[in-house]
Amino acid sequence: MPLEPAARPVARFTEGSLLRHVSVMSMTTSVGVLALFFVDFVDLLFISMLGRAELAAAVGYAGVVLFFTTSVGIGVSIAAGALVARALGEGDEEGARASATYALAFGVLAALAVSAGVLATLDFWLQLIGASDGTELLATQYLTIIIPSMPILLLGMATGAVLRAHGDAKRAMYATLFGGAVNLVMDPILIFGFGLELRGAAIATVLARTAVLVIALRVLLTRHDALARFQWAGFKTRLPALLAIAGPAMLTNIATPVGNGFVTRAMAEHGEAAVAGMAIVSRIAPLSFAVVFALSGAIGPIIGQNFGARQHDRVRTAFLEGLRFAGVYVLVASLLLYLLRDPLVMLFDADGETRELMFWFCGPLALLFFFNAAIFVANAAFNNLARPLYSTWVNWGRNTLGTVPFVMFGSTVMGAPGVMIGQALGGVLFAAIGVWGALTLMASQRERLPPIPTATD
Repeated sequence: MPLEPAARPVARFTEGSLLRHVSVMSMTTSVGVLALFFVDFVDLLFISMLGRAELAAAVGYAGVVLFFTTSVGIGVSIAAGALVARALGEGDEEGARASATYALAFGVLAALAVSAGVLATLDFWLQLIGASDGTELLATQYLTIIIPSMPILLLGMATGAVLRAHGDAKRAMYATLFGGAVNLVMDPILIFGFGLELRGAAIATVLARTAVLVIALRVLLTRHDALARFQWAGFKTRLPALLAIAGPAMLTNIATPVGNGFVTRAMAEHGEAAVAGMAIVSRIAPLSFAVVFALSGAIGPIIGQNFGARQHDRVRTAFLEGLRFAGVYVLVASLLLYLLRDPLVMLFDADGETRELMFWFCGPLALLFFFNAAIFVANAAFNNLARPLYSTWVNWGRNTLGTVPFVMFGSTVMGAPGVMIGQALGGVLFAAIGVWGALTLMASQRERLPPIPTATD
């Protein structure tokens, strides 16, 4: 049945309770994010059921490479969402449509270039992060199926960002849920039924990415009429504004897999059991903190629309409400992880160093995730307040100065648990820098761009 088109784009976040907007957008967005993270979690659980530690380790190594390709998609999505939200806040409907169209076009070109480059140098990257011969071969088989689908992934992510910029997080969530359902159904069929093991998990991932794109793009076209006709002249005109956000945003997000690559290599020095433990934790963390991961994408349109409308008080309040919301959520999630630590260990049949790493994460390290949340919220503010390079500096600082020395010291003093502890502690300083920088930027924007006079002024 065809979807009923919306009457017109509306800057809905410039009015009403900001706490409600933050909560609803975060929780709605997180449902879709949670679905995909849950599928990743189940992927690894199914792989663990095959009883071969090297398979779980291979997924861990492959995850670092996939995080890099996903980071490019996140960068383009941030640019698409920021430009569309700002245009809607300014009342520029045609500008919003053009920004969405050209962001998607740029995303396809970027995805094709990056996926080709990664495939051509795959052996180098896997060896760089410490994969041994056996796990490198397995990770390569897995990645050579998934990486060519990067354009599909990027279009699906960017389309979802445009839907959220229109305030339609609910339908963006539906698209992601449908993709998660496809993956969840196909995983056991392909992994066990057809005996494809890692290759089956990879094929299921590609099918899920395709499902997300089909549903999200249909909503974007039929309900919101949110795309303009593509024209090369318009693309070249809009490209500088797009690159001004997408370039720094991609650089910002690439910092995370770079940091994770160093952490993975440090963990590899402690054996495959340690890498398997890290792979399990890397699936539990986003599943547990899906709302926090969603918060960065959810709060961006709220800040962007109010910044476009020059409602500076609402911009600052939205930022602070995001931090408060994240703090409460992290406390609750950390408590649940602590209470469920034994069942989680039993679920993965973990022992030895793998078990120890899971216990560390489900204990004090989970609480430190708040500082990651603070960085997410600060970066969303920078990207939507026309200062995306600030988020680049914060993220690269966190994943270099805030990772390398801490991880090296922790690995030397405490072994594999020290790697995780060092990585977590390194985020505290850069979270403080990010929050201070965002609040300072908001104050300067208020002086530089005074509120738009109203009819009663």
